[in-house]
Amino acid sequence: MARVGGRNAFIAWVVGIGCLATLGVLAYLAVPMLPASLAWLGSAGQGPAATSDAVAAAGDEAVDGPPTECADLYGEPMWAAMRFTRGAVMTPSSDAPVTTATTLVTAVQPQVTMTCSWHADAGTVSTTLATVPTDAGAIAAAALPAAGFACTTQNDRTTCTRSDGDLTETIAAGGGLWLSTSESGWHPEGYAADTAANVWR
Repeated sequence: MARVGGRNAFIAWVVGIGCLATLGVLAYLAVPMLPASLAWLGSAGQGPAATSDAVAAAGDEAVDGPPTECADLYGEPMWAAMRFTRGAVMTPSSDAPVTTATTLVTAVQPQVTMTCSWHADAGTVSTTLATVPTDAGAIAAAALPAAGFACTTQNDRTTCTRSDGDLTETIAAGGGLWLSTSESGWHPEGYAADTAANVWR
């Protein structure tokens, strides 16, 4: 058989050996990843792993439980509206509720989870989330009207409000939770309803 012009057997051998060496190096580099790749293929074939009851319960608590940080006390639109109000600064603390209903505070002794105090050019807003006895709503409904509050009850929650000039106060209690807000000069629209919705959800 006639040889094809332009081909060199030596160069062909060198190129072939070089290709084999390259394949060997790539195989050597791929070996450490082989167990991980096989494990991934196995898990992909079995579908998603089942979530344990304990993890699922913890996830439910994170979604359904009362807030534990000030940012979680607000829906996203309200949080944005508060933050971008001119001069607004929020300070979290465990301070006692800001309210004129001091007799009620003494009676139910709220155990403060957090107090979120806002200061802006328009005025101040202070909100306290606390735990209280389960009958705190009934106590508030009986005691606060005499102090000028108007109270309503829905399900197991009592909400009492009072306005006096630039001061507006809202106290809600039910299910062992207390949420009180004092607005002085600054009255964000829908504030009390928004925070309550994130506490009793």
